[in-house]
Amino acid sequence: MNMENKPTLPFYQPTGRECDLFETAQDNGLPLLLKGPTGCGKTRFVEHMAARLGKPLHTVACHDDLSAADLIGRYLLKGGETVWVDGPLTRAVREGGICYLDEVVEARKDVTVVLHPLTDTRRTLMIDRTGEELVAPAGFMLVASYNPGYQNVLKRLKPSTRQRFLSISFDFPDPETEIAVVAAESRLEPGRVAPLVRLAGHIRRLSGMDLEEGVSTRLLIYAATLMAGGMGVIQALEAAIIEPLSDEPDVQQALRDLVATIYG
Repeated sequence: MNMENKPTLPFYQPTGRECDLFETAQDNGLPLLLKGPTGCGKTRFVEHMAARLGKPLHTVACHDDLSAADLIGRYLLKGGETVWVDGPLTRAVREGGICYLDEVVEARKDVTVVLHPLTDTRRTLMIDRTGEELVAPAGFMLVASYNPGYQNVLKRLKPSTRQRFLSISFDFPDPETEIAVVAAESRLEPGRVAPLVRLAGHIRRLSGMDLEEGVSTRLLIYAATLMAGGMGVIQALEAAIIEPLSDEPDVQQALRDLVATIYG
């Protein structure tokens, strides 16, 4: 094979045996649930594995208004005719691809009703509007993710749903791995990335501060990308870390003080 034409996989730095588990789940038609904080690499992991396995990937960012019809499909008016248009879940089932439901707990409750037959031995998707019952082929895989830290009484993944999936817990990588990830994604020198990762570690360990979550690896990549593009460190951190983490002036000032201790 001409190496120049070989596709490049989305960069992902494994932290354990998660790639092996994903491949085994895919080989055996088992659904997979990814648990972990925002921006820790769940979506990139799925993108990497889909490309690595050569599978079409249909990603759905779940939200409060996402309904079962959004996943399955609906009739639409096209050129004066009413035609059926498959949703992302139906397309993935038809072609034996991967359907990734990001933050699945945000979706409406009727979504889980649709997912249940796909996550047991039936592996079927019922399309009531067309009368079809699709049986998922061997290559189809359902992957979902959610952030346990954001769960509340109104938005919680029920045990009856959770126990239908294999699960992997994700967290922010260790400093050495995170430096490698941020440097690879931003093209900033590892020596300049190291203080960013050290700052992130301090923020994540803070207690008593009004932060819903610590700084994500994604935000570190944003900051490093700005710095690699020539922006000053303080300006980059203000735009990529301090402002995104909080709107509270006192919290922002506390973060600036922390930045000063690292970069002072």
